[in-house]
Amino acid sequence: MKLYSYFRSSAAFRVRIALNLKGLPYEAAFVHLAKGEHRAAGYGAINAQALLPTLDDDGKLLTQSLAIIEYLDETRPEAPLLPRDAPGRARVRSLSMFVACEIHPLNNLRVLQHLKRALAQNDEQINAWYRHWIADGLAKFEADLAQGPGTGKFCHGDAPTMADCCLVPQIFNAQRYQCDTASYPVTMRVFAHCMQLDAFDRAQPSKQPDAEK
Repeated sequence: MKLYSYFRSSAAFRVRIALNLKGLPYEAAFVHLAKGEHRAAGYGAINAQALLPTLDDDGKLLTQSLAIIEYLDETRPEAPLLPRDAPGRARVRSLSMFVACEIHPLNNLRVLQHLKRALAQNDEQINAWYRHWIADGLAKFEADLAQGPGTGKFCHGDAPTMADCCLVPQIFNAQRYQCDTASYPVTMRVFAHCMQLDAFDRAQPSKQPDAEK
C-alpha cells in the first residue's frame, strides 16, 4: 500500500493512525500542501479531488479519510475500528463525522489561506477565527463524550476506534494554535490514553519523514 500524505494534514494523520493500529505497512508518498503540490497535474491524475490523503491499495485509489478507514476495516477486519453492534457503529461514525465534517473544515489550510488572501485578514484575526471554531467544536464533542454511555478509556469503549483516529489530529491542531483545552477534561483524558499507544505516537506530525525541522 502507498499513502499519499503530508505531515500536517489532519486527514492523512487519521489514516496513518488507522494503518498503524491495524499493523499494516505502507509506503509514504509526500505531497506538500503548503507548496500547492496537491494542485499539480500529476497528483490530480491520482486524486481528482486534489486533496489528501489518497491510499493506493494495489492499484485501487481511495480518497477521503473516513472512507479509507472504513475500507480498511472491511478489507482487513483484524483490530476493528468500528464496533460490532449497530448502535456502537452509529455513535463512532457520529463522533468521527463531527470532527471531520463540522470542526476540521472550518480550519483547514485552504480556508485559512482564503481568509488571508481574499478577505485580507491578518494573523491575529485568522488565529481568533481558528480558536473560536475549535472551542465551539470541542465543547460539543466534550458534551457528547461526557453524556454518552459508551464512552470508556477511548471515545467509545476501551479500545481505539475511528473516532479516536479523528480526535487525536484535531487536538494536535488545537495545541498547535495554543487553544485552551482545560475545559474538555473527558476529551483530554481520551487523548492522553491514545497517545500512550505507539500507533498514535508514531503517526504524529513531528515523527513523519517530511516534517519540517
